[in-house]
Amino acid sequence: MVYSPQGLLRTDSIPEVGEDAAATVSMSETLSEEEQDELRKELAKVEEEIQTLSQVLAAKEKHLAEIKRKLGINSLQELKQNITKSWQDVTSTTAYKKTSETLSQAGQKASAAFSSVGSVITKKFEDVKNSSTFKSFEEKVENLKSRVGGSKPAGGDFGEVLNSAANASATETIAEQTQEETH
Repeated sequence: MVYSPQGLLRTDSIPEVGEDAAATVSMSETLSEEEQDELRKELAKVEEEIQTLSQVLAAKEKHLAEIKRKLGINSLQELKQNITKSWQDVTSTTAYKKTSETLSQAGQKASAAFSSVGSVITKKFEDVKNSSTFKSFEEKVENLKSRVGGSKPAGGDFGEVLNSAANASATETIAEQTQEETH
C-alpha cells in the first residue's frame, strides 16, 4: 500500500519507471480532446527525441571506431588492455595481497619441509649403505664379479659392479650359443 500526501492509504497502483503511459490510465479517468491532443504531441516529440539520440549515438560510435582505426587500436588490443587493467585492479586488492602473502609463506614452509625430507632420506640411504646387510650383499656381488669378470680388479662402485656382472652374463650366453652352433 502507498500513502497519499494526506497520510491516508491509496488503493491505486503507482506506475513503474518506463511503464507504458496508456496502461496506467484508469478506465474511469477520461481525458478531454485537448488533453489527448497535447499528450499525442508530447508523445511524438519524445519519440522524435529518442530517434535523434539513437542517431547521435550511432554517429558517435562510428566516430569512435574511426579514431581507434587511425590509432591502430583493434579489438584484440582493447581486450589485452582490459585484461591488463583488470589484473592490475585484482592485484591491488587487499584480498589478493593477503592471499599472495599466505601462499608465499606456505611455499616457503613446503620448501623447507621437502628439504628436510630429502635430508632424512639421504641419511637413511647412508645408514642402509653402512649396514652389515648391505656390506655383505656388496661383498657377494664383488665376489661374483671377480669370478665372472676374471682379471678385472675388484672394487668400484655398486653400479659398475652390477653393469659388469650383467655384461659378463651376456657374454657367457653368447659364447655358449656359439659353441652349440659349432658342434
